[in-house]
Amino acid sequence: MNKRLSAVVAAAVAAAGAALLGGPAAHAAGYPDKPVTMIVPFVPGGSSDITARSVTPALTKLLGQTFVVENKPGANSAIGAQALARATPDGYTMMVGSIGTFAINEALYKTLSYNPSKDFEYLTQAVRNPNVLVAAPNFPAATVAELVDYAKKNPGKVSYASSGTGSSDHLSAVLFRQRTQSTGVDVPYRGGGAAIADLIGGQVNVSFQNLGAVQTHIKAGKLKALAITGDARAADLPDVPTLTEAGIKDMVVYSWQGFAVPKGTPAPVVQQLSKALQTALREPKTEKTLQGLGFEVVANTPQQFAAFQQAEVKRWKDVIKQANIQLE
Repeated sequence: MNKRLSAVVAAAVAAAGAALLGGPAAHAAGYPDKPVTMIVPFVPGGSSDITARSVTPALTKLLGQTFVVENKPGANSAIGAQALARATPDGYTMMVGSIGTFAINEALYKTLSYNPSKDFEYLTQAVRNPNVLVAAPNFPAATVAELVDYAKKNPGKVSYASSGTGSSDHLSAVLFRQRTQSTGVDVPYRGGGAAIADLIGGQVNVSFQNLGAVQTHIKAGKLKALAITGDARAADLPDVPTLTEAGIKDMVVYSWQGFAVPKGTPAPVVQQLSKALQTALREPKTEKTLQGLGFEVVANTPQQFAAFQQAEVKRWKDVIKQANIQLE
C-alpha cells in the first residue's frame, strides 16, 4: 500500500470513529490509549455503583479500552469526590456520583474537601428516579391531605424516617414541611433498609423513600403510598398521584446519578466521554437493565448537566439554609 493510499485509509478510519462519537470536534486524537478508572464514592451495590457497572461494557466496546470501577466510600462520598478533584485532568479518571455528591453536600457541610461547583467538568446526568411518600400501615393518614391535616393538628409529632441526615429522602421531608407549613420530627437511620424496616413495623410514621426500594412493599400492602415526587405518575404505581396533583406546588424531586471528570480535562476528551456515555446509557440492553431497577435514563449533554447541577445546588442551599441544617 503506497503512502497516499495509507493516508486515505487512516483518514477514513478516523472519520468513522469520530462519527460514532458525534463528529470530528468530539474526537480526541489517541484517547484513550490505556484503561480508565471510574471512581464510585460509595460501597458496592448502591445506585452509583449500579450505574457505573451498567455502562462499562458498552464503554469498553465504544472506546476500545477497559473501564475499571473503583469504590472509594466514606464521608458521605467526599473521599471519592476529593480523589477525583485531585486526579490528573487527562480523562483517565472519572466518577459517577449522586445528588448528594454533586449538589447537596456543597450546602450541607460547613467544611468540604472538594467543591462540586468548581472542581469538576460535568459529562452527563445518567439516570434519575423519584421518591415516593410512604406511610406506615398503622398511621391514620392515607392521603397527602390527611397527612398535612394530621401534622397540623399534632404539631411536632409526625416522625419522618430517612436514610441519613442530608440524604435526598431527608431533605425531601424538610422541603415537604416547608411547602405545607407543617412540622415533624426527623429520624435519621444508617441507610434506607433500616428506615424501611422500622416504617413497616410502625415504629416511625412516614418517609420519602426511593421508589425502587419500596415498590414491592407497597404492592404487598406493607406500606401505604401517598404520593410520587416526580413530574408524572410512576408507570408501576399508576394509581398513586404526584405531589403536584395532591396540591403541593414546587415539590418535584428526583434522586439522580451523573458522571464527571476533574476540572481542566481537555474539551475534546470531555465531549468524547460524554458522547460515549450517552450512547452507552441508550444502548437497549443497558437501558432495559436500568429501567428494570427503577431508573429513568437521562443521558444529556455536558452543558445541560452543568446547568442542572447549578440549579440543584441553589435549590438545596435554599432548603438547607431555611431549615438551619449543617454538618461538620
